[in-house]
Amino acid sequence: MVDGKWLEQQHFSTKPGGKFHRAEAKLRNWITADGSAGSSGEDGFKAKAGRYHLYVSLACPWAHRTLIMRSLKGLDSMISLSVVHPYMGNQGWTFADGPGVIPDSVSGARVLHQVYTLANPNYTGRVTVPVLWDRQQATIVSNESSEIIRMMNSAFDGLGARPGDYYPLDLRAQIDALHRIDDGVGDARGGGPILETGLQPGQSVLIFEERIDLVVDDHPALHQARDQQGHQGHHGHPPGNAHPLQGSHHRLEDAAEQDGDDQGLQNVRSLGEH
Repeated sequence: MVDGKWLEQQHFSTKPGGKFHRAEAKLRNWITADGSAGSSGEDGFKAKAGRYHLYVSLACPWAHRTLIMRSLKGLDSMISLSVVHPYMGNQGWTFADGPGVIPDSVSGARVLHQVYTLANPNYTGRVTVPVLWDRQQATIVSNESSEIIRMMNSAFDGLGARPGDYYPLDLRAQIDALHRIDDGVGDARGGGPILETGLQPGQSVLIFEERIDLVVDDHPALHQARDQQGHQGHHGHPPGNAHPLQGSHHRLEDAAEQDGDDQGLQNVRSLGEH
């Protein structure tokens, strides 16, 4: 999108050789308990039940983690939800009828780029999910999934969010390291190694296997997980998603069961049905 005008062209940024490049999110404000500014963006986004709305695609792994955190923290009644159609066509993400689609209850948008221009009529940039929307200011808070899940983790605790800290101080270094692996931030080989293959027409499975091996071999924890699971996977959207972290959903189930968290277990299992 350029100056508020939608361009019907390829939706994925690429590098030479056709490899996927995940562009950095541009909209990065923070919801905080008192409305003060976060580590980026502006202030004025105070946590409040019913004020915020989340747009996701069930086909997008970055959006999926915001769904997981929304469920784990019990924010379903505080942050409303819209789900776009899983197929991205010439108009990008849309709310066309389809399995799992939840229409836009905020503005009645038929395509997601209308949400972006509602926030800024002259917006220039990619139109991505997830999107966290502020009803009060009629604008986008953030479209950076890693920061949205951190907001959900703590900003709503004083409003009745389910107890649980999924970004504890003593584990933040490890969590941030895994985040850099997933998103390719700081990776000397370039951005998005986990998903940079399989998103472009005609890409070779061999390229995907090469990228996975390069990433996993550099990180002992992932190397061990690969040895345990092997190169197993399923074909979905995007293709090429057989990375060694694929058992995370079942590990969330195990953790909730061990903690005796019946509601958390039910929420995690419901996510697995999508």
